Amino acid sequence: MSTNGVGNAWVGNELRVVARAGIPFKLHTLIRPPSNFFASEDVAAIDRNTHALYPLPVIGSAASALLAPLRFRKRFFEALWNAATGERESARVRAVGFVHLFVACHLAGGLRREKVSHIHSQWIHSGGTVAMYGSWLLGKSFSFTGHAADLFRERAALRDKIQRAEFIICISEFHRQLFLKNGARPEQLHIAYCGIDTSVFSPKPREDRKGRPVRILSSGRLVEKKGFEYVIRACSALKERGLPFECTIAGSGPLEAALRKQITEAGLDGEVTLTGKAIKQEDIPAFMNGGDVYVLPCVWASDDDVDGLPQMLMEAMACGLPAISTRLVGIPDLIIHEKTGLLVEPREVEPLADALERLAKDEALCQRLAEEGRRHLLEHFDLATCLEPLLDQFRAHLEST
Repeated sequence: MSTNGVGNAWVGNELRVVARAGIPFKLHTLIRPPSNFFASEDVAAIDRNTHALYPLPVIGSAASALLAPLRFRKRFFEALWNAATGERESARVRAVGFVHLFVACHLAGGLRREKVSHIHSQWIHSGGTVAMYGSWLLGKSFSFTGHAADLFRERAALRDKIQRAEFIICISEFHRQLFLKNGARPEQLHIAYCGIDTSVFSPKPREDRKGRPVRILSSGRLVEKKGFEYVIRACSALKERGLPFECTIAGSGPLEAALRKQITEAGLDGEVTLTGKAIKQEDIPAFMNGGDVYVLPCVWASDDDVDGLPQMLMEAMACGLPAISTRLVGIPDLIIHEKTGLLVEPREVEPLADALERLAKDEALCQRLAEEGRRHLLEHFDLATCLEPLLDQFRAHLEST
């Protein structure tokens, strides 16, 4: 169960691995995204075969709700009792949970004659609620992966979902500790990093930068949690210090106008370029190969959104760029300070500028961090191996059915 199909880059990458492992699956999504981050046919085929629940068919969903007590009997009333009395974060979460229970009745009604052995949710907020109740109605096992907004800004019935899950995939040690604090049993928890296909990324030989500005890259959706405001502020500090640089921020999103205004007001139109366009997955290597340093100073956003472990950081490191980020959520699992990259505290401009200046002036440090960062990435975040804990769980269910 996905919240938005393959509209998320890492979902498409992980589904490729599941398919190549020979594990049969059907992707269900609440809402079909208007576009995805891939141009390749294999992901397009998955997208075409994805079942979108919304918009719900009026007659069909009403019939599913009315028939649910007859179809699922005791399990329906157990799930209904849980929706009414289970621990919830707010009255709004409880009200939405009832809606998602009846969405689950429609999903389960369509799945009851199919050979379903297990339901896994890629996020644990709204899609996770539908998945939990759908599995409950069908009498099947349930599991989930938790990431960022689904665990914080949009948390919904987390303790109930932890209690019902047969297993939980943790994308970092931070997430493992979070689930333990919320009642998970240690044996439920399996760390499987949201990795990347490292075979499509390769570092180019580092150029001699003498006589030209350092090229700083950053990328992602233009939203608060990515910290692009602080990239621009750090660039302003670098300009005041007299350091020659060029910075490109690639991506699209709701903060584009605000970031362009910030660039202009800081007098950085000649140094900082904001593309306003998202990068297709297949075009990321070429983008990364145009830079010397990669920076993504993630923050905990004012609406409680946060990045769990940004894929763009991994892609930059896979392309041989030394990376700078912040001590936040799962990022320290990827960037070990002074070993595989540099870390600063979120929202601290001068330390961020200091880190950028260090890399601009110390090519030996850049080379060491780039090499160690790529080595660490290949060992722990390569999709060829990092999803084995998840695949092992899926295989176990297939063998038991």
